[in-house]
Amino acid sequence: MTPSLLLAYDFPPVRGGIARVMSEMARRHPAGTLVVSTGSTADDGDGLDGAFPNRIDRLPLAPRHLRVVPGLLLWARRAAALARETGAGFVWCGHLKPAAYAAKWTRERVGTPYGIIVYGGDLLALQHQIHLSPTKRKAAAMLLRSAAVVVAVSGWTRDLCLTLMGELGVDPERHPVRVVPLGADPAAFRPGIDSAAVRSRYGLGEGRWLLTVGGLAPYKGGDTVLRAVASLREAAPDLRYAVAGAGAHAAALQEQADALGIGDRVRFLPEVADADLPALYNAADVYVGVSRREGTSVEGFGVALAEASACGVPVVAGRSGGIPELVRDGETGLLVDPEQPEPVAAAVARLLVDPALGRRLGAAARVGVERHYNWDRVVGDLRAIAEEFAGRPALRSDG
Repeated sequence: MTPSLLLAYDFPPVRGGIARVMSEMARRHPAGTLVVSTGSTADDGDGLDGAFPNRIDRLPLAPRHLRVVPGLLLWARRAAALARETGAGFVWCGHLKPAAYAAKWTRERVGTPYGIIVYGGDLLALQHQIHLSPTKRKAAAMLLRSAAVVVAVSGWTRDLCLTLMGELGVDPERHPVRVVPLGADPAAFRPGIDSAAVRSRYGLGEGRWLLTVGGLAPYKGGDTVLRAVASLREAAPDLRYAVAGAGAHAAALQEQADALGIGDRVRFLPEVADADLPALYNAADVYVGVSRREGTSVEGFGVALAEASACGVPVVAGRSGGIPELVRDGETGLLVDPEQPEPVAAAVARLLVDPALGRRLGAAARVGVERHYNWDRVVGDLRAIAEEFAGRPALRSDG
């Protein structure tokens, strides 16, 4: 099979769910079967890039400059050059925008077909934009019509994508949408990891701990969890809450915790190293990921939920976006209405008073990661799709 080219706007050392997807693609494609094109940051270099079995080709621009016309033109020309040089049979776009612009340029000049990975929030933002701007509507239709295939990270995301394509007049029969659910690494994230050092490093003292991992944005539902923790003060006086992640919403959450009188029960951890995450999950009694749809933000899948599940930690998850496809209520976790603190508190309390239930849910969730929700299966699915569409002639973007 000819190699594929991955155009990644988010790539390590950038952190976040999409950067995790990109890094796992680069790590799990067999050596020589993928070339990654991405931007540069002050923290990257041979030490980071050399750890991947595949070539990482960095443009001399920070990622944010790849979104503006001069940087995007440079990226498009570099992508086309890489496709010619490597004989790439397929191009993956880690984002619809801006990567698909560079991929379309490459398709028109080299003839290499491309696929777009979509997540959920990106589609909601685009849906909003096309209703406001005829120019953005035309551009979105052009990029989707030019793609050989679109890959959605959940069935929910696929349905949203099909709705958007219908609004744009893009025929899904000619431009199919496939579902490739994401996952976790069951070798790195596993039960039984000693958490003593991580507890000490991040100041997690005695008591039972709830944990949330991810960027601090309103849609992640941290405010709802804080109210749930406050309501459990008397029933569970030893309950604590750790929030691993950074974001502009951090100050508001700290103020809320203080106003609720639980500031001493909450630990905000903005700089948790990736290497510490498996042990941090193991330090938790319950993982709470109650994301909700808010504006154009939503959880299309929930990688942190998969990582907690891989560690055998029972999860309380929001019934929103693509989360219910990963977390099956009463089987691999507990699903709740993410809009209100009462159901969150009730689910947490249920797991605290019934540890056997938590162990059963965590064990079943771990099996799900081992069998399906893991990166080896994800990359295998993506490689099969790339091979399927690499040999097909490019479709006209006005079709």
